[in-house]
Amino acid sequence: MVRRVEETEVTGADGIRLAARAYADPRGPGPDGPGILLLHGLMGRASHWDATGRGLAARHRVVAFDQRGHGASEKPPEGPYTPEAYAADAESVIEQLALAPVTLIGHSTGALTAWRLAAHRPDLVRALVICDMRAAAPGAASQRDWGEWFRAWPVPFGSLAEARAWFGEQDPWLERPAPARGDFFAEVMAEHPDGWRPVFSRRHMLRARESWVHDAHWDDLAHVPCPTLVLRGPDSDLGRAEAQEMVRVLPQGAYAEVPDAGHLLHYTHPAPCQAALTPFLEGVLAP
Repeated sequence: MVRRVEETEVTGADGIRLAARAYADPRGPGPDGPGILLLHGLMGRASHWDATGRGLAARHRVVAFDQRGHGASEKPPEGPYTPEAYAADAESVIEQLALAPVTLIGHSTGALTAWRLAAHRPDLVRALVICDMRAAAPGAASQRDWGEWFRAWPVPFGSLAEARAWFGEQDPWLERPAPARGDFFAEVMAEHPDGWRPVFSRRHMLRARESWVHDAHWDDLAHVPCPTLVLRGPDSDLGRAEAQEMVRVLPQGAYAEVPDAGHLLHYTHPAPCQAALTPFLEGVLAP
């Protein structure tokens, strides 16, 4: 079957323009089917979900969007780039597209947005999937490391291949070569007269991170009433012990792993990721 990706546009909470992608399958449930909203993380974009979106479209109405400051969406110079702003945008998209009650699947900071919204607007959310996001606070040292990492980027890159190689093989913060990481970052580069640069502002990304990096997020997690799956890979940023503590704190928590995966599990391992998601999603939709 041919599965289509339809580009569209939606509006954020304060009128901001957001680029979106809808995943269509001829066998799919159509506009009245159970909704899924896919939320990418910091520096990501909606297209990073394409394999997952196509895979889920046979049973669900699936939408992803570029969050403010990312991808093809608007990038207001002064933001705001806060958890509250990102959650308000997701809330706006859900209501605008009549997706409620929706299943939110978020990766990294997209998962933080998802569980914040699930805690504060439970009427909109049927279920939640947290893909590799910690509830504990990374702290000030982590923020300083990110600032140093951003300053190390040798932009502009002379070519897209050069950008792919740097992020996948030459980045000094890499512990070992990761070609899929190079592909991930190549998708968020755009050509300019002087070379290839990221489609987002690193200053905005650092500001967004500053708004949540110093705080733990266990309280919001404890107030998520819907069924929630915590999903990670063995090589993830989220350790197994913390993930299992998150499951314990959640009122209806469950746990699953994607074999051989790391932080970018939805991008590098879409088929195993979907295999881990499917039993949870089917359980949520069962009468």
